[in-house]
Parts: sequence; C-alpha cells; structure tokens
Amino acid sequence: MGVDSGLPDFRGSEGFWKAYPALCQQAIPFYEIANPAAFRRHPQLAWGFYGHRLRLYRNTLPHAGFDILRRWGAAKTHGLNVYTSNVDGHFQQAGMQDTHIHECHGSIHYLQCLLPCRDSIWQADPFIPEVDEMQCQLLNAAPTCPHCGGMARPNILMFGDADWLEQRAQQQAARQANWLSRASRPLVIELGAGTAIPSVRNFSHRVMLEYGGRLLRINLRESQVPFAQDVGLAMGALEALTAIQAVLDH
Repeated sequence: MGVDSGLPDFRGSEGFWKAYPALCQQAIPFYEIANPAAFRRHPQLAWGFYGHRLRLYRNTLPHAGFDILRRWGAAKTHGLNVYTSNVDGHFQQAGMQDTHIHECHGSIHYLQCLLPCRDSIWQADPFIPEVDEMQCQLLNAAPTCPHCGGMARPNILMFGDADWLEQRAQQQAARQANWLSRASRPLVIELGAGTAIPSVRNFSHRVMLEYGGRLLRINLRESQVPFAQDVGLAMGALEALTAIQAVLDH
C-alpha cells in the first residue's frame, strides 16, 4: 500500500539498501537497524534511520487508493475498519477515522521511553528530525523521555523487541473487535500483505473463519486465496483499487 505512494519497499535487502546506501556500505540489514538494540549501540544511526522515515511519512501524500477505500466504507452501514502493519499513519492522513484503525505494529508518530522507565506513550509531533541522509545520521538531538530524561524511541514493534509498549495497539484491537462483533458478513480487502511477516494475513484468515467474511486479496507476488469463493488479484494496490472502481462506475 505504501509503496504506491512512493515509500521505500523494505522487502529484501536490495530494496532496503537502495533506500539507505549508508546502511548498505556497513552491511547493516533491516532487522538490525529496526531493532531496539540499535538505539543503544548506535543511537545517531538508529535515529537517522527512523528520523528519516518519520519526516518522509509526514511529507508523503497517501495515493488515491486510500480515498477509494474511504468512499467504499462510507457507503456501508457499519463503515470501514482498518487493520494495518504499516507504521506510516497514512490511513489517518487520508481522512479515515482514527478510532477505526488498528496499527498492529504501532506507529512512528508515537514515542516511548527506550528503557522503558514506565508505561507511557506520547505523540512525536514536537520532534522535527534533521538527518544527514547520505550518512543516515541524526544531526539534532534525539527525543527524550519526559519522565526520566533518557532517550526515546518510536512506539513501533521492532525485531527482538521485548520492550515495546503495546497498550495503544491493544486499545485499538479492542475497538476493532467490538466493531467486528456488530458487522455482518465483512469483506476483507487485503492489500500487499505477504507471508514473510504474516500479521495481516493471519488477521484476514481469522476474520473469515470467525465472522463469516470473504476475502479480496490484492498482492503482486502472493495473490493465491484459500477458498474458491474468494478473489485474488496479482496487482499493485493502487492499480487494483482503481480498476475495481472503474468497473463499479460503469
């Protein structure tokens, strides 16, 4: 979904290192920099990576496919509810209700203490990162915890992450479960969620089994569907949503 807005594709080292050549030069793979240990070992490098992403996500406009989904949801009795492993906040930026979004891996727009010293999550809005993109280094001061004064980190579930504070995601999950209990025959529109990190795909299958839902799987590489009555499209997200909308308009 995010790639069609022009965001980097972190699938495999090639796409990741193309977006971050400084990490390529040091042979640092995604799972090592997207790791709380990186903030302890190389804080300016870790915040160079996440600071660049924060600025990029803030400045990138969500593509037209988000609006197509929003309009489809608005036409339904119970509306639309989002389950996403993306941390970019683009569903909110595209005008979808924050109370109808479950960010299962957290959000880059929220921070927590690196330790953490307590169960506290706060918005990252005041932090304006200055980044040397060629060196992937944060140039200004990293954000700090308002309670202990230590370094803050994004409230994102990383690799090897035993310290992620998940209460915000848990609250979102509870609201989504309540919504699903009221929805009738939900249609899951799964966009680009593959099997490498199967959080979204597992959720799709659970909704189908527990709530009698149906599945529209849009995935350029892994579009196979589990049941004959479901639909798989080997297309990109924006391409597929635009094509479906064109059919609905005629």
